[in-house]
Amino acid sequence: MSTTALPSYEDATARYEPVIGLETHVELGTNTKMFCGCPTEFGAEPNTQVCPVCLALPGALPVANRQGIEATIRIGLALNCDIASWCRMARKNYFYPDMPKNFQTSQYDEPLCTDGYVDVEIDGETVRIGIERVHLEEDTGKTLHVGGATGRIHGATESLVDYNRAGIPLVEIVTKPVPGIGAKAPEVARAYVTELRDIIRSLGVSDVRMEQGSLRCDVNTSLNKPGEEWGTRTETKNVNSLRSVERAVRSEIIRQAGILDDGGKIVQETRHFQEDTGDTRPGRSKETATDYRYFPEPDLVPIAPDPAWVAELKAALPERPSAKRARLREEWGISELDMQSVANAGAVELIEETIAAGASPAGARKWWMGELARRANETGVELAEVGATPAQVAQLQALVDDGKLNDKLARTVLEGVVAGEGDPAQVMAARGLEVVSDTGALQTAVDEAIAANPDIAAKIRDGKVAAAGALVGAVMKTTRGQADAKTVRDLILARLS
Repeated sequence: MSTTALPSYEDATARYEPVIGLETHVELGTNTKMFCGCPTEFGAEPNTQVCPVCLALPGALPVANRQGIEATIRIGLALNCDIASWCRMARKNYFYPDMPKNFQTSQYDEPLCTDGYVDVEIDGETVRIGIERVHLEEDTGKTLHVGGATGRIHGATESLVDYNRAGIPLVEIVTKPVPGIGAKAPEVARAYVTELRDIIRSLGVSDVRMEQGSLRCDVNTSLNKPGEEWGTRTETKNVNSLRSVERAVRSEIIRQAGILDDGGKIVQETRHFQEDTGDTRPGRSKETATDYRYFPEPDLVPIAPDPAWVAELKAALPERPSAKRARLREEWGISELDMQSVANAGAVELIEETIAAGASPAGARKWWMGELARRANETGVELAEVGATPAQVAQLQALVDDGKLNDKLARTVLEGVVAGEGDPAQVMAARGLEVVSDTGALQTAVDEAIAANPDIAAKIRDGKVAAAGALVGAVMKTTRGQADAKTVRDLILARLS
């Protein structure tokens, strides 16, 4: 462990070359589990979605879920992978309390999909991320530590296991090592997971909700001096947000650089990302494949996809997210740089849905990339979880377009929407925020502003119309920003003409 101050990120990446790799687990949205008929609905009471097969009771035999196999092939095709003509499931042996069988049905040396790639854009540059394999397996149960203050095993009085999740089909997507990206490594990692999430969501095979665990990412990071062999990697487990993926890579680069600077050695281990501090903590020493004692699963027949079926699935793939972004960029009339910003913020679908709900492209982008993106950054949540829906944003923009709200009032209304006070029209009515455009109601405020600012009024009478802005501001202040600025200006000029 380093006893000196950690280097800055800029200093670490100036002296060391990072290499990253990502292992992403995706829970498939099948109606039933991978090897039995139990439902997969999220949030059910613990241990109510289980049966002899997923609890591994004696004599229970698995049967493969065709929908899970099809979804895995579709993911592989969307990631430009080769699809195996014949492969098998395997038993991966390890002994954890959340594994009812004491082994996981997975794939080892015969994955279903291999040798693909994903392209991501970083600062106008295309980075190709190689895909080593896409294989199918089953998820584990979930261990809950109770009685403590943190929800972790340390300090807990007891641990409970919920097996509802055990047996849900899980796809693991493993990248090849990604060298040569230098200081952009954290951005590349986030962009890759973002693109992967968009691709899988477009296929409709998973809701890829990171906050619910249906998309989980393990981040591998190593450092080496330029020209030297790659260093020892660490694996940061179960990173559960796009922002955290980027932070985890950055944190590991700084930590490992500090150890290497002190003459220490990096230990191959799993680590856990700490959301509150932004750093990683040690987990356990990392097993190798031989430690898992893989062998072919004797209770399941091999998988041999018909080439005609695979060709049919490939022909039916939806529009690629990258192609969709190019099309939407033209439709929205924005630059490539602006579209990249939208994609990096995870706002493409949000803006698209807001436009579908009736907003203009400019109006939809203004709110999602402005006020709502700022709130998401401040609170550390994904943009989709900030508290407003595309339909509500479209309603907000409609109120602005109809002259019932100005931008200042609309931001206040948006605060109420995000706080859960209702739709924009409800918040506007409850808070009394509608723009006042009635000339009778505004005339008194205009006369008071003129009387209080005789010098400015004299300038306007002398033909200096631009000076009316000061009086408009005075009226807006008096009316708490609820006056219609154009109506106020017209009234001022009419009175002083």
